[in-house]
Amino acid sequence: MAQRIPTQHEPAMDAQQLRQAALDHLFVPMREPSEMAEKGEPRIIVEGHGVMVTDINGKEYIDCLAGLWLKNIGHGRREVADAAYQQMLKLTYTPMGTTTVPTIQLSEKLAQITPGSLSRTFFVSGGSEAVETAVKLARAYHRRNGEGGRYKIISRKFSYHGATGVATWLGGNPVYARQDFEPAYPGMVYAPQPLPYRCELGGRTPSECAVKCARAVEELILFHGPETVCAVIAEPIAVPAGPAVPGDEYWPMLREICTKYGALLIDDEVICGFGRTGKMFGIEHWGVEPDIMTVAKGLTSGYLPIGAAIVSKRVADSFVGNEKVMFRHLITFGGHPVSAAAALKNIEILEQEKLVQNSATMGEYLLEQLQDIKERHPIVGDARGRGLLACLELVKDRGTREHWPAEAALGKRLTQKFIDRGLMLRPPGDSISLSPPLCINRSEIDEICHVMDRSLGELEQELGVRK
Repeated sequence: MAQRIPTQHEPAMDAQQLRQAALDHLFVPMREPSEMAEKGEPRIIVEGHGVMVTDINGKEYIDCLAGLWLKNIGHGRREVADAAYQQMLKLTYTPMGTTTVPTIQLSEKLAQITPGSLSRTFFVSGGSEAVETAVKLARAYHRRNGEGGRYKIISRKFSYHGATGVATWLGGNPVYARQDFEPAYPGMVYAPQPLPYRCELGGRTPSECAVKCARAVEELILFHGPETVCAVIAEPIAVPAGPAVPGDEYWPMLREICTKYGALLIDDEVICGFGRTGKMFGIEHWGVEPDIMTVAKGLTSGYLPIGAAIVSKRVADSFVGNEKVMFRHLITFGGHPVSAAAALKNIEILEQEKLVQNSATMGEYLLEQLQDIKERHPIVGDARGRGLLACLELVKDRGTREHWPAEAALGKRLTQKFIDRGLMLRPPGDSISLSPPLCINRSEIDEICHVMDRSLGELEQELGVRK
């Protein structure tokens, strides 16, 4: 008989039994069991509404990361659950070689709202699979066009594109070390990240950094040989770098360079898409049309798993004509009708409630508050962001921009302070990233910033930065 899961209103013994079961049987992502056990964790979340989540003991928290950059419409939206339920009553899977009504409708909707001629979608289960599919599409596209030697993928340092196969080796970030998964896939080439605050190439302004970093991509293409380069993949705003908002020259130059040398431009919108940056898609800030776009997370706001690779008509047409040119790829749960129904309702809510515009408006307000925090705290070196994707970068010295040593354990210390004060926020180390649900309001932003302000003040005292 299945064991009933207790609620937050039941005795603590039930919660403890569940925690022990988690420690004994569950891999909690990016957490180590003995460390969790020492802290009486993992925390078990049982309910959510709007920007708030509640744990099994009844304590409420503001979800400052929207789960994992994905609860765009917020927690607890009954409409999405109802849409999924109604589809489950009709059909939950389809025979091989057929499709379903919501899957078709979702592909049509994505063709309508994505930029340029993006018009044909391959559905998958999540963001990592979307990126894997995009790379397969790009390599297969060149083969269809007689350029099978194009296999190299240029990605950027301090970017993140997923945790499976090829996706693991795109980008790179010390927080997500890859030594356990070596050897690396062949054909991985790395370009600088256009982060103005820490420009690898010495750019002193956002524009200068953008131009230098875009030209570095061109130099890599020429060095490796254009005939070997398949695609360039990049997020509009890279999150591991904290987030890195590039200067306005970067994306138009990247588009021009890819076109010039015949490489495809893959726009990874898994995090930035569906309103996160104050536009429906992050790349719209720069008016650029990619050849392939990857989406996931905000496509259903995390209510059900789904992802997709969306291609331009030019790319799609390479796989149309006869069975020899078809795209030979399959994901078991790709285009699942229940997930598709949830995605359609999620997009409807985003549009009807103007949550993309709210992201832009509240994002401006959030960045203003973060700038104020920066002025009050010498430990903060930079405040940056776009829409509801923002961060504070912590430094030991503002002049040199030196980071604190790992032994200072800034991330762990701040995490505990935040959780104690009702923020579900886990900074990994040198930056505090924020990406709350797009339905957030000014008073909720004020509460987040108040807790951050107070917690940073305490940390500065502990570090001897101030008395």
